Amino acid sequence: MAVLPEHRLSIMTLGVQDRAALTAFYQDVIGFRNVGPEGMTLFDMGGFLLGLWEEDRLAKDAGLPHNRAGDFKGVALAYNARSIEEVDGIFARLKDAGVKITMAPHKAFWGGYSGYFADPEGNAWEVAFNPFWTLDEAGRVVLPSAEDV
Repeated sequence: MAVLPEHRLSIMTLGVQDRAALTAFYQDVIGFRNVGPEGMTLFDMGGFLLGLWEEDRLAKDAGLPHNRAGDFKGVALAYNARSIEEVDGIFARLKDAGVKITMAPHKAFWGGYSGYFADPEGNAWEVAFNPFWTLDEAGRVVLPSAEDV
């Protein structure tokens, strides 16, 4: 029996140092809409939420030590585009907005097209076109059924 009865993600919360600055970045540069209550930022991601909360408070809430180490946090968020041209257009707008591009779009080893940028606190975002996946009208990945594999 599975521990979690449903396979889904409800909220992904990033622990951040400056929530106000990151909220402004995601609203003003990336274009996300904050739907969170006072004291926490929540962005509507079309079926789940992306949260921003002060990392020391998040660590305490999770019962974990707060010990930031290194630039890479071991997590990358991803946006799947519908085409190579969409990836290139997104990166052009990111560059125009002064966003740090950590890996320019390129043909990826797995057969798609991908690049990375970082938010002002170094959280990694991948923007990719995967020719092997289908996206529905809402932009969600549609995986083949077990019978189709």
